[in-house]
Amino acid sequence: MEGKLSSVAKNFTPSPIQELSQLAQKCNAINLAEGFPDFPAPPCIKEAAVSAINNDFNQYRRVQGICDQLALKMKKTHGLNVNPLTDIAICCGQSEAFAAAIFSIINQGDEVLLFDPCYETYEGCITLAGGIPVYVALEPPQWTLDPEKLMRSFTSRTKAIVLNSPHNPTGKVFSRDELEIIAEGCRRWDCVAITDEVYEYITYDNQKHETIAKLPGMQERTIITSSLSKTFSVTGWRIGWAIAPASAASAIQNIHIRITDSAPAPFQEAALTALRSPIEYFKTLRGEYELKRDFCMKLLGSIGFRIQFKPQGSLFLFAELPKDCLLSDVEYVEELIKQAGVVVVPGRGFFHGNESCNYQKRYIRVAFCKSGATLNAAAQKFGELINAKACPKILY
Repeated sequence: MEGKLSSVAKNFTPSPIQELSQLAQKCNAINLAEGFPDFPAPPCIKEAAVSAINNDFNQYRRVQGICDQLALKMKKTHGLNVNPLTDIAICCGQSEAFAAAIFSIINQGDEVLLFDPCYETYEGCITLAGGIPVYVALEPPQWTLDPEKLMRSFTSRTKAIVLNSPHNPTGKVFSRDELEIIAEGCRRWDCVAITDEVYEYITYDNQKHETIAKLPGMQERTIITSSLSKTFSVTGWRIGWAIAPASAASAIQNIHIRITDSAPAPFQEAALTALRSPIEYFKTLRGEYELKRDFCMKLLGSIGFRIQFKPQGSLFLFAELPKDCLLSDVEYVEELIKQAGVVVVPGRGFFHGNESCNYQKRYIRVAFCKSGATLNAAAQKFGELINAKACPKILY
């Protein structure tokens, strides 16, 4: 069968991160790698899902009420007029919404701009569609956007730009000034902005998420993708959406139907309860995650990590290895698993640009969307290493 595999399949090979995941499972390591919570989802939405199952909402379904709620949210939060009947496609999570958005507009040879570092799924979707990823490096340690570098990246072949804010893996929230620069490039080169806004409610220190679609001339050229997953701790439910001009939303919905037909029906019903959550829920969510972020910053700082950028949003801390550490990110993570029984993600998997940049092998990503028990257990593991001085390679 191997000889029958497509060229696409052959290009999707296991990464060093997957090999490290296998090692972590073998060592029963504490998981600070994967970006999903290990604590319960809100009881009210779980009860809504159980009720939907018991009431036989178990067949193919599109719950229009989700679109109605999202349209209300877009108006209240961003001042955007969205037609719930024509401008929203319900998908199987943000990942499918993003893939369908790419498939709906990218032709063979079209270029798509991405900010580096970035979430690895984006590149796969673009190449599957026949597009060409073009990376625009954000400048460490503050992950700043260089306007001139961005503008030089646009060409006559540029069809779209991908914007993830709050940003995975750095935790950056793109500022209004940066959004204005990106929007200017889109308008000048007649490009589409495809956004990933799954962390829209998870921002810190009075930072506020803004969608680029609200800027002048941008709603008609923006596809917003998001989901329930991160905000409501239900990453396995796979309820997401795309909000776009009617022609794009229709194309995305048609692609979704041909690939998966329907998002899970009972979880769509439960999404109505989630989307009607009171404002207090979102305030509490931010407050709890801010405490977890600060806990992890203090923990990593105590063992020598250089944390020059404080995450402004998302669920991740992107930390630079201790200055005197001679290990690469992958080597460090391997030692961390073996010596401390804790697993994080090597940073190199998020970088796609010039490999000669040494900093690309000097970062790890830590997911702090974990229970207090998990974070305390990880802190204890690090404490045991410090007290025993068991691993000079990773402690400084």
